[in-house]
Amino acid sequence: MPTGTLLIIDDETRLRQLLSRVLELEGYTVLQAADARRGLETLQQHADEVLVVLSDVKLPDAHGVELIPKLRARCPEAEIVLMTAFGTIPDGVQAMKQGAFDYLTKGDSDDQLVVIVERAADKARLQRRVAELERRVQQQHSFETMIGESQALRAAQNLARQVAVTDSTVLLEGPTGAGKELFAQAIHQASPRRSKPFVAVNCSAFPKDLLESELFGYKKGAFTGALTDKKGLLEEANGGTLFLDEIGELELGVQAKFLRVLETQTFTKLGATTPTAVQVRIVAATNRNLKLEAQESRFRPDLYYRLSVFTIDVPP
Repeated sequence: MPTGTLLIIDDETRLRQLLSRVLELEGYTVLQAADARRGLETLQQHADEVLVVLSDVKLPDAHGVELIPKLRARCPEAEIVLMTAFGTIPDGVQAMKQGAFDYLTKGDSDDQLVVIVERAADKARLQRRVAELERRVQQQHSFETMIGESQALRAAQNLARQVAVTDSTVLLEGPTGAGKELFAQAIHQASPRRSKPFVAVNCSAFPKDLLESELFGYKKGAFTGALTDKKGLLEEANGGTLFLDEIGELELGVQAKFLRVLETQTFTKLGATTPTAVQVRIVAATNRNLKLEAQESRFRPDLYYRLSVFTIDVPP
């Protein structure tokens, strides 16, 4: 039997009570409100519980379609079903555009009502689970989970928190095992990009002849064995963060292509003739002295200066 809490907003007392009875028999807990003001107050009080809001279109103090954004603001994870005595296609279209789950005509069968409510409740439950998983991921990869009380670690964390809210490229420097990837994940989770992908690649883990195709992808027929188009890691990270660990291992040819990514947010896949645009933040890490390597021409100086816009020393 379904479970969960619903909210019905309708100024017709008898209809409201009838709908409540039908849905309570299905196993739901039903809250009631006679107008928009009390409906919003009730939803705010029970935002953690309500899965579905059923609202009349014509309320004494509001129009149901115009009420949708206010309901969503108080409980983003709840689904909204509008009800009307005289359903029209334009009203239904407008309701869906505003974010309603569905649009019902009063007098429809109880079976239809129950089916729509259950579908809306299933969607709301899924959204709640996704939101909870996202919260857990954020907690797991937050700065607060890092172990250590040293002054150097606190200084590095403070710098990382400051840069996290920006789109700036970040270079993490420190010895192997210092936790540079933990810093990269924490920067991503503290950024506006947290809901987008975090893609990590260890540049030393790929043969040099494969790393370019992994990063940029390729078109079908670009080389022997390229039987289909393949997205690169840059495309996979689009909208989010690409973490390049051990970036000092990039060969000079790949460095030149990657410099273009930092300059223009575009790149060309192997075998392609037109560039691909991405919107991705770059966080890089190294255990080398890249500044010295750039001075000695073992790493491209122009790429180093693009990467080191904001440098953080991660202590051992």
